[in-house]
Amino acid sequence: MAETARRVILVLGTSTGGVGRHVRMLAAGLAREGRQVVVAGPASTDAAFGFSGVARFAQVPIAVRPRPAADARAVARLRRLVSGADVVHAHGLRAGALAALALTGRRTALVVTLHNALTTGGAIGAVFGLLERIVARRADQVLVVAPDLGERMAALGARGIAPAVVPAPPVPPAARTAAEVRAELAGAAAALLHEAAAGAGPAGTAGAGPGAAGGAAEEDWKGDRPILLTIARLAQQKGLETLLDAARGPYANGAAPLFVIAGDGPLRGELQARVDAERLPVLLLGHREDVADLLRAADAVVVPSRWEGQPLNVHEALRAARPIVATAVGGIPSMVGDAALLVPAGDAAALRAQIARLLGDRALAARLSAAAAALSLPDEQAALRSAAAAYEAAQRSARDHA
Repeated sequence: MAETARRVILVLGTSTGGVGRHVRMLAAGLAREGRQVVVAGPASTDAAFGFSGVARFAQVPIAVRPRPAADARAVARLRRLVSGADVVHAHGLRAGALAALALTGRRTALVVTLHNALTTGGAIGAVFGLLERIVARRADQVLVVAPDLGERMAALGARGIAPAVVPAPPVPPAARTAAEVRAELAGAAAALLHEAAAGAGPAGTAGAGPGAAGGAAEEDWKGDRPILLTIARLAQQKGLETLLDAARGPYANGAAPLFVIAGDGPLRGELQARVDAERLPVLLLGHREDVADLLRAADAVVVPSRWEGQPLNVHEALRAARPIVATAVGGIPSMVGDAALLVPAGDAAALRAQIARLLGDRALAARLSAAAAALSLPDEQAALRSAAAAYEAAQRSARDHA
């Protein structure tokens, strides 16, 4: 007989993006089903995602990096919170390991969703390797957003592994026409090129003048240049240095596309300095609320990441039926099917070649767009069914291994 998890504790660490949105969706859906839901995480996540609007929220400081004293307090706080819970569902490796430690000596079922892979080594890599072993040894069910994460957990001895279901969000209605957005972007590129040519264009502006590297004159950017959109946090995992290498060209007949990056993050200054110094055909837009409008205006979406699970930006591109050029990492290949051109991570020449191929072949672009539109993408109900199945499997596992 299937067991029903009536009281569920959702645990997450610091998040500003996809993990927080996913947990918010689960909290709201589980509460609608009549379950008692508690979300445990940093206060900043409640401010960002409004967990307290759909469930009880408990502040637990789980930072991005290991902090022994703070982590000990987090474990103690979680240990009090999980008393009486049927299932604890932690999101992310850090949250999963701390939840596992909090459940030491208890029979409460533990589900851990791994949303990301570590892409750095050294001391940080060693610490996260330890956290992986804790999760693999203690979790009753591990949900993974990409096959390689499942393979790693299996190698570490995890006893229950299943794919995580991350729903694809609907694309909001357009606020502006594609022509209006393209005119804005082309105008910004032309203005910044003019500043750069005049010796202006300081780092930290909205973008740098696309020019010599791409073979484009100022007046060219007032026309109908191809627009390639990347939606990403400006961080090491996203492989944006490879994107800048690819943006340098050359492209056929001097027809350099305009590379538009929507997002912010710790590498903003470094990337902007390089764009300015090399006069790359790149606009750093910062955080934008009008991603749906940008998608409709783009000729294609480029995803140069070192690793991804089931990223929101790819879901958004597929929903908008945009052609995609992406790295063949993590969960991306299984997400996109025939709707993308895939390249190895870190290979700027391959990325540039596939971008040029796409821009030079309208029939190919149309096929990719049609393939994206034809994909059957998971919705919130599929994600909730997946979570319910994981909870039942975890409860059986916890009982069998008590």
